[in-house]
Amino acid sequence: MSTTADPVAQGVSSPADSIVAQATTTVANAIAKTVAVISSTVSTSSTTGATPTSTPTSSTTFTSTPTSAATPTPTPIQSLSGGLKDEEEKLSVKDLSQALQHFGIVDYLVFIAMLAVCAVIGFYFGFIEKKQKKQKLADKDGGGAAGVEERRGSEALDYLVGGRQMKVFPVALSLVASFVSGISLLGTSTEIYVYGTQYAFILVTLAISGAISWYIFLPVFCNLQLTSTYEYFEMRFNKSVRLLSSAFFTIANLIWLPIVIYVPALAFNQVTGINIHVITPIVCLVCIFYTTAGGLKAVVWTDVIQTVIMVGAVFFVIIKGTLDLGGLGVVIQRNLDSGRIEWPEFTLDPKVRMSMLAMMVGNVAHNSYNLGCNQIITQRYLSLPGIKEMAQCSFLFIFGLVALMAICLYNGLLLSATYYDCDPLTTKLAVAKDQLVPLLVVQSMSSFPGVPGMFVAGVFSAALSSLSTGMNSLAAVFLEDYIRPLMRKPLTEHQTAITMRLCTVIIGVVSVALVFVVEQMGSHVMQLSMTVGSVVQGPLLGLFVMGLLCPSINSKSAIVGSLCSFFFMGWLCISAQLAINSGEMTFQTKPVSVEGCDYEFDHSLVTPANATIDLPESASLSFTQELYHVSFMFYSVMGTIVGVTCAHLAGFIFGRNKPEDVDADLLSPCIRGFQKSSYVSVKLNENNLKSFNEKS
Repeated sequence: MSTTADPVAQGVSSPADSIVAQATTTVANAIAKTVAVISSTVSTSSTTGATPTSTPTSSTTFTSTPTSAATPTPTPIQSLSGGLKDEEEKLSVKDLSQALQHFGIVDYLVFIAMLAVCAVIGFYFGFIEKKQKKQKLADKDGGGAAGVEERRGSEALDYLVGGRQMKVFPVALSLVASFVSGISLLGTSTEIYVYGTQYAFILVTLAISGAISWYIFLPVFCNLQLTSTYEYFEMRFNKSVRLLSSAFFTIANLIWLPIVIYVPALAFNQVTGINIHVITPIVCLVCIFYTTAGGLKAVVWTDVIQTVIMVGAVFFVIIKGTLDLGGLGVVIQRNLDSGRIEWPEFTLDPKVRMSMLAMMVGNVAHNSYNLGCNQIITQRYLSLPGIKEMAQCSFLFIFGLVALMAICLYNGLLLSATYYDCDPLTTKLAVAKDQLVPLLVVQSMSSFPGVPGMFVAGVFSAALSSLSTGMNSLAAVFLEDYIRPLMRKPLTEHQTAITMRLCTVIIGVVSVALVFVVEQMGSHVMQLSMTVGSVVQGPLLGLFVMGLLCPSINSKSAIVGSLCSFFFMGWLCISAQLAINSGEMTFQTKPVSVEGCDYEFDHSLVTPANATIDLPESASLSFTQELYHVSFMFYSVMGTIVGVTCAHLAGFIFGRNKPEDVDADLLSPCIRGFQKSSYVSVKLNENNLKSFNEKS
């Protein structure tokens, strides 16, 4: 591993550098000054009625370059703190950043305890519970017969879908933990701080997407009782479509998982100064261990623990942060003054980054795929014993998801209220957008030993739940869609167990290695994950729409449509990312100020270069620029439209299915009433796919 400091960690020195750079007395003075700064900040922020120094309607981000620490019209508390600061030299941003990196022994113990609990759960389900189950089977059947040869497929079923005997509540919590990764936990709050509350309307779209997924997509998969969702495509089309869809899913997860890992590493770097390339492999090894050993049962029950930690940490932060500012009224008022709380933007312009059109069309389609077609989600539903339990789980899942996202959205308002007159991104106190929330934690929770550790454990919990779920789901796809179809002889139980665990380890190692690539992307992680993920989510959603809602489309047309969508989305997303990195494509951000900062920073950073740049007029954009300047929220639905349209056009060349050629049980319930089929109903049993293939 290279010893060169990573770009993300620039400006945040490691503890060793701090010791070398400063003498013991200097460190002591820095800590003393930090206490004074924090107490001054709390006193100032608790003063109600304060307004930000920048005008919300201003087109530039910063109104002026501060020349002194005192504000033009100081309050008595501000005057007192200003007088104290005049008596001693103010801290530099580098000293303050180093002083804030005080992850104590209690914090480390809390963090290590979370990892230890996860490892113990994996060990229990991987060794103790499995041994107990074999003993019970041996006692039941007598003579150890079941211990020699368990029922066919039991190893894969236990490892991948928990034997289809999981309980509703833990599975619902696992779904919430899997959906709300560290990307959502930190990225959602950052989105509100940087761009305002337009994204808050996602709460409405989540409920709509949940209803669509339950009534259109999930009934088919639940009825077929599949292990891999992509087995459906072999039943509806052929093996080629199944392999293509599995490849899309594999690419999507190998893109998504490194981003999931990268986000909590940023948070850990902010509060400890430890390089992200050091902490990432250590934590991920624990995740790989319990996922490999315990399978889906370990993943679900670690998700339960991690969800409790995650929610508890965020709750503690928002309650303490709100009280420090003087109450909910101060938080709301400061966000109103800075223009962050705003009415929904109703416009038909698709280039507007976050409009109601983008939310209601683009985000509904994006979340409908994630909630109804994604292997990561459907595999959890298929671990439940029946349709009744699946319905209960779906309701709890959507309710919990909306509640947790609402908490994250409020945390974004708390961020902007806390830093309303001293933007950490401008002063480089936070060197990345997604380090804002960890910075708030270490500044407001320093007097509570263990709370910063609990928060970082919560962020890592969100990431580990998503990582473990992704690895488990990819292992299911690898086994069912790649390995078993290529084997001449069926795998034995022992071979199946080894194969699944080996796949899990390989996927985990590759995901950790790809973190090096993600950190070079230079974009806000929430937008980055949606943008890059849409390269394959668009074609995949298009394939599901073709299979479930378009019975006339045959296998050849489906392949053509999905490939056209894949190449189009690849060009679109790469072009958009390059445009963002080059500065060609910019977004209107909310105004910030640095006039209330009571620490020294490089004032040359406050220049017109930091100003918000308006998007070029649409008339000046070429047709191709018009395409990739479309809001990233539309990417998934654009890929779907391109795929389905091209598939229908390909039907003029490759022909179309007749209505009676498609089994009605392979179509969505909303289409079955219009479909006349010569097929009998698909049987509900574990060997459904095998019997289907034998018929064909």
